[in-house]
Amino acid sequence: MRKINSFVVGVAILSGLMLVSPSIRGEGEKTFIGEIADSQCALNVHSLDRTHKTMIKMGNAGKTPADCARYCVSQRGGKFVLQTKTDVYKIDNQAVAEKSAGLKVKITGILDTKTNTIQLRTIDPLPVK
Repeated sequence: MRKINSFVVGVAILSGLMLVSPSIRGEGEKTFIGEIADSQCALNVHSLDRTHKTMIKMGNAGKTPADCARYCVSQRGGKFVLQTKTDVYKIDNQAVAEKSAGLKVKITGILDTKTNTIQLRTIDPLPVK
């Protein structure tokens, strides 16, 4: 009887984990392609065209998109985001995103549609054209 109870409890726990945490199983993962930018430029806070051009022209944000993204995050209160042609997504792991600032990347992760945040699994730079 004791073996049966232990077995039932074990099955119940595993079933619960599988239902509660689909991210453990990799379900819901999607691939996103875009640039690791900063929220300030990507959302037109300091930009008129969703790019780094305005800030770079002003001369205080560096000379490259990577410089600008890092400047806007460290000095202007921005966050690293994934900017696609049509959307801007928050990224849960800012430290990993910072390493790819200014680069075109392919991200694999789970999108939380309520917060528009990607739970980052992998991030890979795309070849420069």
